[in-house]
Amino acid sequence: MKNLQGKVIVITGASGGIGKEVAIDAAKRGGRLVLLARSLDKLEQVKSELTTQYGIDAYACKLDVSDTDQIAAVFHHIHTQIGEVDVLVNNAGFGTFKEAQDTEIDETKAMFAVNVIGLMACTKQVLPYMKQRRSGHIINIASQAAKIATPKSTLYSSTKFAVLGYSNALRLELMEDHVYVTTVNPGPIETNFFDIADESGTYVKNIEKFMLKPEKVATEIVKAMLTNKREINLPGWMDLAGKWYTLFPAITEFFGKKAFFKK
Repeated sequence: MKNLQGKVIVITGASGGIGKEVAIDAAKRGGRLVLLARSLDKLEQVKSELTTQYGIDAYACKLDVSDTDQIAAVFHHIHTQIGEVDVLVNNAGFGTFKEAQDTEIDETKAMFAVNVIGLMACTKQVLPYMKQRRSGHIINIASQAAKIATPKSTLYSSTKFAVLGYSNALRLELMEDHVYVTTVNPGPIETNFFDIADESGTYVKNIEKFMLKPEKVATEIVKAMLTNKREINLPGWMDLAGKWYTLFPAITEFFGKKAFFKK
């Protein structure tokens, strides 16, 4: 269980949800954790829990990933004061469920700034060190929405398609440098993500029995750290649906129409 002993693991969006659960699981395995999020109070609480319970080194740094200047400053602090990053988990993100005509352009810019540009900016900060060291792991949290786009997710799916495309290209770029890139494509998860994405609660009510536990997703992510794992797709049946959709999109859309309109 100590296979991450001493490794510097940076997690964005670490104040709750998947990010917090990844931090807990990585702490159990001896990692040195750098927790990043907008809410420093919540981060300090998570940090305190981890250091007390697991006796590991943990650091909390306030970061809004939509602010690229702040990203540069925070990662400079990490590299100079804490150590070079072994694993970067790009977890910060948000979504909303709206039809395209109801989505404001400012909302579009904000979501791309966090889900895509912020992820790319954080990744860029660690790449020179990982390439020079010829080791490291970048884990990008995408979504099953990156594989099957559904009504009312035009914006969210677009950001996650971008994450998936970026990750796939980056994986090839880094192959000769022995730096791993993993995309995580989960279905709906029981987190506060839906407090913003599904204000009416309709979607959650329709699919709550299928929702993943954040602890399960986090366990799979941490198990994959520093291994050459290409993708983590959860749940399995949704992964199969995505593969079927890739092969037979028109048939899937015809027969899956009812499921697609759960939002």
